[in-house]
Amino acid sequence: MNTPQAAEWLPSFLVPFFTLSYPTEKPIYTDSFHDSAYFSTGLLDGCLIISYIAIMAILRDFTRIYVLEPFARWKLTRDWERSLRPTIDGTGTPNGSAANGCTVHTGKEDASPSMSKKQARKMHRSVLRFAEQGWSAIYYSIQFSYGLYVHCQLPTRVLNPTALWLNYPHAPLAGPLKLYYITQTAFYSHQMFILNAEARRKDHGQMMTHHVITVFLLVASYFTNYTRIGCLIAVIMDFSDILLPIAKMFRYIGLYTLCDITFGSFLVSWLITRHVLFVIAIKSAWFDSVRLVPENSWAPERGAYFSEITNNTFVSLLVFLEILQVVWFWMICRVAWRVLTGQGASDHRSDEEDIVEDKGD
Repeated sequence: MNTPQAAEWLPSFLVPFFTLSYPTEKPIYTDSFHDSAYFSTGLLDGCLIISYIAIMAILRDFTRIYVLEPFARWKLTRDWERSLRPTIDGTGTPNGSAANGCTVHTGKEDASPSMSKKQARKMHRSVLRFAEQGWSAIYYSIQFSYGLYVHCQLPTRVLNPTALWLNYPHAPLAGPLKLYYITQTAFYSHQMFILNAEARRKDHGQMMTHHVITVFLLVASYFTNYTRIGCLIAVIMDFSDILLPIAKMFRYIGLYTLCDITFGSFLVSWLITRHVLFVIAIKSAWFDSVRLVPENSWAPERGAYFSEITNNTFVSLLVFLEILQVVWFWMICRVAWRVLTGQGASDHRSDEEDIVEDKGD
């Protein structure tokens, strides 16, 4: 436990839930984070993951209920009210007056008609979806920024990732890198709960599979000291995950032009990060690792778990993720085709409630 960094009033059994566990001496030679504290890994790290899951749940609900939902409801309500205002035709006569056979304008404001049940349901769904995507955009923006900071401190490079394998195993871990891993694991674990709490979407199975594999890879790479490639891949993945929620947010509040522009940027970023940079990382794990890591590197007593079985397992799971992302990219391209043909970007991950109501109305 990390008792020296914990508050004096905190009971000892709660210390792992609020501090990084397993502090250790700084290595004599460090190629990064020269001024940071260093830590080993262990099962007590799961306590801090649990704490972060709870914190994320609280922050998500607070942000969604008290910030994002009120804003989306105000924006959509204002737009709906503006759409009811009579427009002025070329003769200066308000459309909807007696001149075209409708009600006579008396000079007093007519009471606005109440919103239909269908419109109310649609607005309610848009408000909820906007808030859900807003939390994702906030989280990924913060986590990508922090991950980019961690990555820039490491001697690894995206286009030439050979340093991922030099001097393996990379243990103990610098505090910032350990914290990054713990928060990433907590987030994707939290997302698994969210997927089952929200309305089920068409790709529920694919998303759950993605999150399960991601959590497994994070935990396994953490304890086998594959943390440098794990950090690299996490940073690569997070960037495009910022743009997609923002594009959806624009769509849910009716800013369709901004939605299409942001979606186009997301499409380019997805292609570069998920199908170019990610493939480079997989290639490095497949070929550079066996070339640069010494053959007899299975030595758990010093944190070395590199072997043909472990490496092939990691590579296989990464390849599976890439296949899953190719399927998603096909779906993304279908949306892009809708944009190019003037139909606008739409969310193919519609939930079952939307489908039922669209068929019933």
